[in-house]
Amino acid sequence: MDTNRRNFLKVAGLSTLAGLGGTAVVDRLVAGAGVAQATTGESRGAEHAVAAKPSGTRYGMVVDVKQFYQDPSLGEKAIRACHLTHNVPNFPDKRDEIKWIWMTKFENAFVDQPKLDRYQDEETAAKQLPIFCNHCDNPPCVRVCPTKATFRYDDGIVGMDYHRCIGCRFCMAACPYGSRSFNWRDPRPFIAEANLNHDYPTRMRGVVEKCNFCVELVQAGKLPACVEAVGASKALVFGNLNDPNSEIRKILKEKHTIQRNPSLGTLPSVFYIV
Repeated sequence: MDTNRRNFLKVAGLSTLAGLGGTAVVDRLVAGAGVAQATTGESRGAEHAVAAKPSGTRYGMVVDVKQFYQDPSLGEKAIRACHLTHNVPNFPDKRDEIKWIWMTKFENAFVDQPKLDRYQDEETAAKQLPIFCNHCDNPPCVRVCPTKATFRYDDGIVGMDYHRCIGCRFCMAACPYGSRSFNWRDPRPFIAEANLNHDYPTRMRGVVEKCNFCVELVQAGKLPACVEAVGASKALVFGNLNDPNSEIRKILKEKHTIQRNPSLGTLPSVFYIV
């Protein structure tokens, strides 16, 4: 058995343990097995090389929930921009749906919040807010991926290499936010030719995908498509969490925000103004 195959089986075995016993098992084993590199920015995405040294940047997003409550069209604009940019298929059957950004009620997004259904205000009870990948600083999905198809860039974005994905779905089991979708069917026939973005790869059947914070745009000095789509409303604000002078940091200083399931220790990079 050659070395590459042996290493692959070793990592795959650790990932199986993660699926059965939790990522803590893998963490302990990996520490002594010399495969900790699976959680670093060493891996490369399908489209971009990763810098060898930390950039000093950690990207994050602030979501102003009230803006989406007051203007539901903002959610539609964000989803449409995201899906057109990344060739997200439009499957007719809800069971096959691929979700990068999607709208849901507060109680579904923040399951760790106290249940106050009897006294919940009408706006929160009736309207929806957007959710997507949290791009965690401590992402369990990265730790369990046997092929390093899921990895974390030095700037904090959790990316994917679709060509490395073997469809094991360990990352889906590890993600506590339900932020990943699996292509049970070939997605390509369900992308309208008029909407096809030739600058971004399409996926195949048997591949997992998710929001990538528009890493291909960010690395080109642009904003994520969803942020551009909602424009001056400031319903979505994207920026460098490590820069105390950035717009996102100023907002976090001025506004009370919450994160999804912070007690899990994943350290999400997405904050919600409620």
